[in-house]
Amino acid sequence: MAVQAAESGEDRGVKFTIGPGSPPYLQVRERIESMIASGELPVGTRLPPVRQLAADLDLANGTVARAYRELEEAGWVITEGRRGTFVAGVPDDLDDRRQVEEATERLAVVAARAGMNADQVRKIVDEVLARFGLDR
Repeated sequence: MAVQAAESGEDRGVKFTIGPGSPPYLQVRERIESMIASGELPVGTRLPPVRQLAADLDLANGTVARAYRELEEAGWVITEGRRGTFVAGVPDDLDDRRQVEEATERLAVVAARAGMNADQVRKIVDEVLARFGLDR
Protein backbone atom coordinates (compact mmCIF):
# COMPACT_ATOMS: atom_id res chain seq x y z
CA MET A 1 0.00 0.00 0.00
CA ALA A 2 1.53 3.29 -0.98
CA VAL A 3 0.51 6.18 1.21
CA GLN A 4 1.45 9.79 1.17
CA ALA A 5 1.62 12.45 3.83
CA ALA A 6 -1.23 14.93 3.50
CA GLU A 7 0.93 18.00 4.01
CA SER A 8 3.88 17.23 1.78
CA GLY A 9 2.49 14.79 -0.76
CA GLU A 10 5.59 12.67 -0.08
CA ASP A 11 5.23 9.02 -1.15
CA ARG A 12 5.91 6.96 1.95
CA GLY A 13 6.19 3.71 -0.04
CA VAL A 14 4.53 1.59 2.67
CA LYS A 15 3.60 -1.86 1.37
CA PHE A 16 1.77 -4.90 2.68
CA THR A 17 0.23 -8.02 1.22
CA ILE A 18 -2.95 -9.98 1.78
CA GLY A 19 -2.52 -13.60 2.74
CA PRO A 20 -4.74 -16.63 3.24
CA GLY A 21 -6.77 -16.96 6.39
CA SER A 22 -8.93 -14.18 7.66
CA PRO A 23 -11.13 -12.25 5.23
CA PRO A 24 -9.21 -9.75 3.08
CA TYR A 25 -11.19 -6.70 4.31
CA LEU A 26 -10.25 -7.66 7.87
CA GLN A 27 -6.58 -8.02 6.94
CA VAL A 28 -6.60 -4.56 5.31
CA ARG A 29 -8.34 -3.00 8.30
CA GLU A 30 -6.09 -4.66 10.86
CA ARG A 31 -2.92 -3.79 8.96
CA ILE A 32 -3.89 -0.14 8.69
CA GLU A 33 -4.87 -0.07 12.38
CA SER A 34 -1.49 -1.57 13.25
CA MET A 35 0.35 0.95 11.09
CA ILE A 36 -1.53 3.83 12.74
CA ALA A 37 -0.98 2.47 16.27
CA SER A 38 2.75 2.02 15.65
CA GLY A 39 3.12 5.53 14.23
CA GLU A 40 4.09 4.21 10.81
CA LEU A 41 1.06 6.13 9.50
CA PRO A 42 1.00 9.43 11.42
CA VAL A 43 -2.08 11.57 11.94
CA GLY A 44 -2.91 13.47 8.77
CA THR A 45 -1.46 10.87 6.40
CA ARG A 46 -3.61 10.50 3.30
CA LEU A 47 -4.49 6.90 2.50
CA PRO A 48 -4.63 5.82 -1.13
CA PRO A 49 -8.02 5.98 -2.83
CA VAL A 50 -10.09 2.81 -2.55
CA ARG A 51 -9.61 1.93 -6.22
CA GLN A 52 -5.85 2.39 -6.07
CA LEU A 53 -5.39 0.29 -2.94
CA ALA A 54 -7.73 -2.39 -4.31
CA ALA A 55 -5.67 -2.55 -7.52
CA ASP A 56 -2.38 -2.60 -5.55
CA LEU A 57 -3.60 -5.51 -3.42
CA ASP A 58 -5.50 -7.28 -6.24
CA LEU A 59 -8.78 -6.98 -4.32
CA ALA A 60 -12.27 -5.87 -5.22
CA ASN A 61 -13.04 -2.20 -4.61
CA GLY A 62 -15.83 -3.20 -2.22
CA THR A 63 -13.36 -5.13 -0.05
CA VAL A 64 -11.17 -2.07 0.50
CA ALA A 65 -14.22 0.19 0.82
CA ARG A 66 -15.52 -2.02 3.63
CA ALA A 67 -12.17 -1.85 5.45
CA TYR A 68 -12.09 1.97 5.11
CA ARG A 69 -15.73 2.24 6.26
CA GLU A 70 -15.01 0.13 9.35
CA LEU A 71 -11.85 2.14 10.07
CA GLU A 72 -13.90 5.33 9.87
CA GLU A 73 -16.69 3.96 12.07
CA ALA A 74 -14.10 3.03 14.69
CA GLY A 75 -12.46 6.47 14.53
CA TRP A 76 -9.11 5.48 13.01
CA VAL A 77 -9.58 7.53 9.82
CA ILE A 78 -11.65 10.43 8.51
CA THR A 79 -13.02 10.57 4.99
CA GLU A 80 -13.30 14.03 3.52
CA GLY A 81 -15.22 13.38 0.33
CA ARG A 82 -13.16 13.92 -2.80
CA ARG A 83 -10.13 15.06 -0.77
CA GLY A 84 -9.62 11.50 0.41
CA THR A 85 -9.27 9.44 3.56
CA PHE A 86 -6.87 10.61 6.26
CA VAL A 87 -5.44 9.07 9.42
CA ALA A 88 -7.25 10.46 12.47
CA GLY A 89 -5.08 8.62 15.00
CA VAL A 90 -5.69 5.93 17.58
CA PRO A 91 -9.28 6.28 18.82
CA ASP A 92 -9.53 7.38 22.44
CA ASP A 93 -12.65 5.36 23.02
CA LEU A 94 -11.72 1.98 21.61
CA ASP A 95 -14.45 -0.43 22.52
CA ASP A 96 -12.73 -3.20 24.46
CA ARG A 97 -15.59 -5.62 23.96
CA ARG A 98 -15.47 -5.05 20.20
CA GLN A 99 -11.75 -5.78 20.19
CA VAL A 100 -12.25 -9.02 22.12
CA GLU A 101 -15.06 -10.04 19.77
CA GLU A 102 -12.93 -9.34 16.71
CA ALA A 103 -9.99 -11.26 18.18
CA THR A 104 -12.35 -14.14 18.89
CA GLU A 105 -13.61 -14.05 15.30
CA ARG A 106 -10.01 -14.26 14.05
CA LEU A 107 -9.44 -17.19 16.44
CA ALA A 108 -12.50 -18.95 15.05
CA VAL A 109 -11.26 -18.49 11.46
CA VAL A 110 -7.83 -19.91 12.28
CA ALA A 111 -9.31 -22.79 14.31
CA ALA A 112 -11.75 -23.69 11.53
CA ARG A 113 -8.95 -23.63 8.97
CA ALA A 114 -6.95 -25.95 11.25
CA GLY A 115 -9.92 -28.32 11.53
CA MET A 116 -10.26 -27.87 15.30
CA ASN A 117 -13.54 -28.36 17.13
CA ALA A 118 -15.02 -26.08 19.81
CA ASP A 119 -13.75 -28.23 22.71
CA GLN A 120 -10.18 -28.11 21.41
CA VAL A 121 -10.37 -24.34 21.00
CA ARG A 122 -11.90 -23.85 24.46
CA LYS A 123 -9.08 -25.86 26.01
CA ILE A 124 -6.47 -23.61 24.40
CA VAL A 125 -8.37 -20.46 25.35
CA ASP A 126 -8.72 -21.67 28.95
CA GLU A 127 -4.98 -22.33 29.14
CA VAL A 128 -4.15 -18.86 27.83
CA LEU A 129 -6.67 -17.18 30.14
CA ALA A 130 -5.19 -19.03 33.11
CA ARG A 131 -1.73 -17.71 32.27
CA PHE A 132 -3.16 -14.18 32.57
CA GLY A 133 -5.15 -14.94 35.70
CA LEU A 134 -8.44 -14.61 33.83
CA ASP A 135 -9.64 -18.15 34.40
CA ARG A 136 -12.33 -17.32 36.94
